[in-house]
Amino acid sequence: MKLFIIIGAINAFLSVALGAFGAHGLEGKVEPKYLEIWKTGVQYQMFHAMGMIAVGILMGQVQASSMLNWSGWMMLIGTVIFSGSLYALTLSGVKVLGAITPIGGVAFLVGWVLLIVAAMKF
Repeated sequence: MKLFIIIGAINAFLSVALGAFGAHGLEGKVEPKYLEIWKTGVQYQMFHAMGMIAVGILMGQVQASSMLNWSGWMMLIGTVIFSGSLYALTLSGVKVLGAITPIGGVAFLVGWVLLIVAAMKF
């Protein structure tokens, strides 16, 4: 239970810090289209930080569930791949990095589906 609350809170913290860095540290240093890409990474990181916190809270309220556990891990994996690839794309300009972003998006979707199924089951 605590693990996903901690991981979610760390990701929320990082999302705020990276958002501030993008707004103040990258402005004028990267093209506006890359700033938008950065913002998308930050936004999705925060969404899924809240999702991980929700998973942690639910794990404390219902019996242990591998679906809830995997939901949290898939949200974390999705964050690393989706947001991480967008951050790397923004900083490097290497467009091929955008090709791996959808893998993170699929991990997000799997995480949410597992959360739905777990909620329906309990």
